[in-house]
Amino acid sequence: MSSGPFPAEGHRPSGGAPASPAVRWAGTKAFLLDCGSLPEVTRWHAHLAAHPFPGQTDVLAAAATVLVSFVSARAARAAADAIDSVHPAASAEAQGKTVEIPVVYDGEDLAEVARLTGLSEQGVVDAHTGTAWTAAFGGFAPGFVYLVAPGDPLDVPRRDTPRTAVPAGSVALAGTFSAVYPRRSPGGWQLIGRTDAVLWDETRESPTLIRPGDTVRYRAVRELVSVADDDAAGAVIAPETAAPHALTVDHPGTQTLVQDLGRPGLGDLGVVASGATDRPSAAQANRLVGNPEDRAVLEVLLGGLSLTARGHHVLALAGAPVTATITDASGEHTRSAPFCAPFALYDGERLTLDTPVAGLRCYVAVRGGVDVPEVLGSRSSDVMSGIGPRPLAAGENLPVGAAPRRAVGLPEAPATPVPDGDGAVSLRISLGPRDDWFTAGSLAVLTGRTWRVGSDSNRVGVRFEEPAGGQRLERARPEELASEGVAAGSLQVPHSGVPVLFLADHPVTGGYPVIAVVAPEDLPLAAQLAPGAAVCFVRDDDAAEPPVRETSPSDTPSGDTA
Repeated sequence: MSSGPFPAEGHRPSGGAPASPAVRWAGTKAFLLDCGSLPEVTRWHAHLAAHPFPGQTDVLAAAATVLVSFVSARAARAAADAIDSVHPAASAEAQGKTVEIPVVYDGEDLAEVARLTGLSEQGVVDAHTGTAWTAAFGGFAPGFVYLVAPGDPLDVPRRDTPRTAVPAGSVALAGTFSAVYPRRSPGGWQLIGRTDAVLWDETRESPTLIRPGDTVRYRAVRELVSVADDDAAGAVIAPETAAPHALTVDHPGTQTLVQDLGRPGLGDLGVVASGATDRPSAAQANRLVGNPEDRAVLEVLLGGLSLTARGHHVLALAGAPVTATITDASGEHTRSAPFCAPFALYDGERLTLDTPVAGLRCYVAVRGGVDVPEVLGSRSSDVMSGIGPRPLAAGENLPVGAAPRRAVGLPEAPATPVPDGDGAVSLRISLGPRDDWFTAGSLAVLTGRTWRVGSDSNRVGVRFEEPAGGQRLERARPEELASEGVAAGSLQVPHSGVPVLFLADHPVTGGYPVIAVVAPEDLPLAAQLAPGAAVCFVRDDDAAEPPVRETSPSDTPSGDTA
């Protein structure tokens, strides 16, 4: 698969029809349509949302690109081959609803925006309220929508130094866009005011107040009735309800989350699919207890979880290999729980997980599934956006669903070959969609050195240690990249030159170029990489069969340490 932009294969339109956008591959199951302008983005996004390709799972508009994701590599390739035969209708005027946003214009950056635009502060307010803004695309966070206005009345740069925390309800400007921050988050936009409008509310039928295509009008007010909620994040599993058929959390461990297969298809709302980071292991645990693969399980980081059965249950463990002990109700007798095999946990018995002997995340499935309430069609916890149930806490009771009408499984070999730390883990990559933003030397560095997993990795992404001997990834282009959609597995490269490998809870859009994307089949392995693990990236067309290879002195540049 080639990197960089290329026209989709097939005939070229004639008779003055606009050319099809270039296709930039984002791994094997997604691609960017490089539309070049926001009107073209709107045109293509509207068409693909209304007329999806076979196997299309999501379509995400951004400033100049549309990210199209698919269920398989075959479906993605077929769609890319068909791009030239697609002729979207010309963009129509916005057909959405009109939303009025009351604003108190007392933002910290109002005076700076006035200086940058050459207007008075009142002139900035008049320009902001005197035009109809159109919701162009979502991203960054759930409920965050980029708004544009005819003639770009307020065009200002981002702040030189981003704020570490922007309050919820902040009304802001950056470039030619306006937006409202739905919740407290870092941000580098210029703040000109605040609103009490609730941009995101999971209890509403449509959780986001503004959707692409809507018209937004800002209205100046002197005061607000209420304050937007900074801390609305995550559903809480109520500890008061002691269901007769449940699991009680005695100790939650380092971090235990409820996960299923996620909530795909909501990228335009700023909601990433999320779900289990090691999906094959989560599916295996479900299969072993006789559940469908989409039932909710527990994702346990570094062990330490302790559960007591209320009623009789069948459980299974998968993922990172872990030693587990079952203690009877009297506390006097113990037995070992098997790994990758179903086992019984009787009423009053306690299951305790040790620290995994390798890897990071193990999965606990219970026959019937963890039956917590769904949020946007999924029971998954998204640690970045706060959507879904919060991490487990001691004393919570996890309801268990009705047992399925299927037999439990037989013992199996682990679905994911969790690395034991003795060698460098090879992750296969496809270059793009922005490998042309980097020097040829950087592409050689990416695949030519050993990278070490950093201690600040999480479900958002695998971060790597700063290379002690230099050899960072250097850009060939100095300009900033307009935010665009990113896929799971993307290797995004910030100004530090050290890549970040996005996992399940990654942001839906990003403003740093993506040099390559890890093969979807290798992401479960990446999710199990512990801090200090050695990683080598291998071009997919050059990849050897085994995912783990031995290190040699030539793999590690001079000055690198374990």
